[in-house]
Amino acid sequence: MSDITAASNNGAPQAFVRTKASPDLPPPLAVGGIIGWMRENLFSSALTSSLTLLSLLFLYWYTPDLVRWLFIDAIWSAPDGEACRAPGAGACWAYVNAKIEFFAYGSYPRDMVWRVDLTLVLGACLAAWLLWPSAKRKALALVLFLVVYPILAFHLLHGLGPMLRGAMRGLADLFGSKALADMAASALPVVGTNLWGGVFVSLLVATVGIVVSLPLGVLLALGRRSKAPVSRFLCVMLIEIVRGVPLITVLFMANTMLPLFVPEQWSPDRLMRPLIGVALFSSVYMAEVVRGGLQAVPKGQFEGAMALGLNWWAMMRLIILPQALTIVIPGVVNSFIALFKDTTLVAIVGIFDFLRAVDTARLDPVWAGPTISATGYVFAATFYFVFCFGMSRYSMMMEQRLTRGRSH
Repeated sequence: MSDITAASNNGAPQAFVRTKASPDLPPPLAVGGIIGWMRENLFSSALTSSLTLLSLLFLYWYTPDLVRWLFIDAIWSAPDGEACRAPGAGACWAYVNAKIEFFAYGSYPRDMVWRVDLTLVLGACLAAWLLWPSAKRKALALVLFLVVYPILAFHLLHGLGPMLRGAMRGLADLFGSKALADMAASALPVVGTNLWGGVFVSLLVATVGIVVSLPLGVLLALGRRSKAPVSRFLCVMLIEIVRGVPLITVLFMANTMLPLFVPEQWSPDRLMRPLIGVALFSSVYMAEVVRGGLQAVPKGQFEGAMALGLNWWAMMRLIILPQALTIVIPGVVNSFIALFKDTTLVAIVGIFDFLRAVDTARLDPVWAGPTISATGYVFAATFYFVFCFGMSRYSMMMEQRLTRGRSH
């Protein structure tokens, strides 16, 4: 049956009436598809077209030499750096392969690196559970990640101290268990933080800073907007003082001043001091990001929450903070990315992070050479780029998911 019928007047067709919807036609090539995308994003104006052409010329000039150095002329396998020092040699990936364990673990005993691997795998699984949008039982995952995992990770990485070993020996004597006594004597020997280093220390510092900075930053932001003068004054002073000095200063202060404020037997570990400094520094910046989100929430949301009879904490938890944090997702993730890159500064106070491991490994005379050092830094740059780019893409996905359906 035709989807067009003719309407007639006295037997003569006067008009045609469509009885079915016409099929959608594809957009013109100049508007849709790859051509439309290029027209809109790469050649939308004279300036954009000029920048696109200059970028293409730069890539044409630079990319072939870069690809040749990174892959074609690269040395992939060698017992030492002799082949990498030959004229015309490219990137020395054999050096990265030879030093990969040092990059990953620092001076951590090689027969115990399974403890580091297990800690990282457990942390990655819990983080994936929390970050996966459709995952179930996130409250349980949050408790495991914030309460159980730190205790387990500390004892896996550091080992069982004298107190725990003494408790295990006491239980062994109480129950007469030789197996428990043997376990107390040999299980998880202590590995001092002076041997920790490499990738897992960088991830440790970044994770602690990220996990602590968000809730502490929210509390500082709420305190700064509080009507209680004492709370507001203390929060403002802390934020302005810490934000007004470089991170290096905070790290030096944490490393030298913290032991002066506590009894000697409670003096923080050499790794704990920069962790506290990084967490405090990132928290005050996070507080300002969150404060911007709180100020962006319309006043009517506050009034509506109060009209419902919600108290202040319920209003913030259920109405205001979810909106404020959604608004400032780009700023929050930007702070996380900056914090992840700033972990390299802990090397100034003697912490052996990933970049410090790369910088130390290049001093090995067996692997000395300009292209060898450059390869190590390229590998480090790739590591930081992968993590930072991943955080950026995840934040974009979550921003689109949380703002879906909202009108701007």
